[in-house]
Amino acid sequence: MAIMINQHLMTVVFGILALFSSMLWLYYAMVKGNAFLLITINCFGCVVETIYIAMFIAYAPIENRKLALKILFSMNIGAFTLILLVTHFLLKGNLQVIVIGWIGVGFSVCVFAAPLSIVAHVIRTKSVEFMPFNLSFFLTVSAIMWFGYGISLKDICIALPNVIGFVLGLVQMILYMFYKNIRTIEKVAVETALPESPVKNVVIIRTIGNDVLIPVEIQHYMKNNNEEIKEDAAAEVVELQGVDRHEPKIQEKSFEIWNDVHRDESPV
Repeated sequence: MAIMINQHLMTVVFGILALFSSMLWLYYAMVKGNAFLLITINCFGCVVETIYIAMFIAYAPIENRKLALKILFSMNIGAFTLILLVTHFLLKGNLQVIVIGWIGVGFSVCVFAAPLSIVAHVIRTKSVEFMPFNLSFFLTVSAIMWFGYGISLKDICIALPNVIGFVLGLVQMILYMFYKNIRTIEKVAVETALPESPVKNVVIIRTIGNDVLIPVEIQHYMKNNNEEIKEDAAAEVVELQGVDRHEPKIQEKSFEIWNDVHRDESPV
């Protein structure tokens, strides 16, 4: 459960980082001009990430909510406002575009590098539970498309981070194909190695004025023709202290055990 909560928290941190990157690229596109596609895509990205972060904050545990809000306000409000003020008032012309572009490159690399923790988790646990193949596939396709767009515009700030995105997406897909069946094989091997535990039931035998609790083991037998499993409790010899086990009363008690035993096949 702790791992699951930690993964959910890391996911929203990646979302906050992605929102910050989209805000920077939106600012870069508006300053540069003639970048309608860059503006529309990053506007959509800002909306989607904002909805996701809002849902996390609304439903997350209080500690995770506080941490997410701290990161959100310090990065997406504090750091972005600082970058906006510095680049707007201290830089002009082509230098302003270059500085904003390279800041965007830096944070785009961080966004692409963020799943490296998931990659490390996959290698360590040999489980791809938190790294779905579809996400890695579309990350790779997106990186290829944006790289082509950057090359067509001769904009290195757009093309460069997507090279890293392509490499990381390819690595994730390779890891997924390598580890996707290992967990299943290990699970089957463990289940096969586990010995079958005999079923035990506690039966109350009423003797002369006393109640005695006796654990009875139920042996399961499976016929070769796959008929129903039959339980053989009458084969157990029940010995009561001070009573001959061959007396007719004990045989009657064994028959009563056969009728009273719960037919629960799950081991206790």
